[in-house]
Amino acid sequence: MASVDKVTQITQNRFLNYFELSTTNRVGEKGRYFMASRAGDVSALDLSTGRNHPDGVVLFSLTGPEKDHVVLVRQFRYPIAGYVYELPAGLVERGEDYREAAVREMKEETGLSFHPLEVDPMYERPFYNSVGMTDESCCLVYGYCEGTVSREGLENTEELDVVLADREEAIRILRQEKVAANCAYMLMQFIAHPEDAFSFLR
Repeated sequence: MASVDKVTQITQNRFLNYFELSTTNRVGEKGRYFMASRAGDVSALDLSTGRNHPDGVVLFSLTGPEKDHVVLVRQFRYPIAGYVYELPAGLVERGEDYREAAVREMKEETGLSFHPLEVDPMYERPFYNSVGMTDESCCLVYGYCEGTVSREGLENTEELDVVLADREEAIRILRQEKVAANCAYMLMQFIAHPEDAFSFLR
């Protein structure tokens, strides 16, 4: 069976770090593998703890009088030097409840008040985002939003526009724009079930 034999931390940053793994593959050959992580050091990596702690939250939220618009952000991202459509999201601080983080992040990014739904825990537990490169995982939280869009809670490092998309606009975004994977999947759900975008939760 493949194994990780040694882990060496390469960077020491606040939000994201780079690690080199000394590995053995399934036929006994030695190798090197590189990964990124939200962990601050080797002891906090999922491969060290054996646990999957949520690094972040992603919010799938409907809004409007008829609850027929989905809340999106169009955000500038340095790795593609351009804008991408995403669901509102943010980091969960250590010891923070991920649902409380979801409410906080929605308010900071959009100015809207978020009201999470009560759902089966299997829909909200943390899942890995891109496990070939990172052990980062996020909880997807579902709910409704109300209020007025505002940019007052944005940090200087955040460059984004809030988009309240109806189904026609969601279709256009999927066809024409750069879209984060989890956002794309939830837009497909939103489009496919105009009568109840949360039907899969029941």
